[in-house]
Amino acid sequence: MHKLILSTLFISLFSHVTAQTHLNTDTISDNPVNKILVRAVASDSLSSTFIIFIGDEVKPHYHQFHTENVMVIEGEGEMSLDGKIFKVKKGDLIVIPAGTIHSVLPLKGKTLKVISVQSPYFDGSDRILVDQR
Repeated sequence: MHKLILSTLFISLFSHVTAQTHLNTDTISDNPVNKILVRAVASDSLSSTFIIFIGDEVKPHYHQFHTENVMVIEGEGEMSLDGKIFKVKKGDLIVIPAGTIHSVLPLKGKTLKVISVQSPYFDGSDRILVDQR
C-alpha cells in the first residue's frame, strides 16, 4: 500500500516538472512537521532531481536500479547506510549505490532539507521498503 501511495506521489510530481538551470534552494521552504515532502526540481531520461523536506523518519528502503546522491542543505540527521549509522549535517554528500539499504531520521525535532539526485530517471516505482524488525 505504501509503495502504491509513494509511486502515485512521484508520478503526479513529474507531470509538473520543468528543467531549470539555476535554483536558489533558500527560496524553497516548507515545514512538514512529522511528514516528508518531496518536490521535483528537474528530470530527463538520465536523472531526476528532488528537494526533500524530511520531518519524520525515512523508513529503510533501497532502489534496485538507481544510484542516489543526497546533499544535505539544512538540518542534521542520523543516517543508516548498508547497516552503518552516522550523523549527517549541512554540506554532507551521501552517495547511495543501487541496492543499498538506507534510511534517515532528522535530529533535534527539526526538518532535514536535502537535494536528491537519482540516476537514471526515477518515477518512484523503484523504491523497495525493507522490514528490519
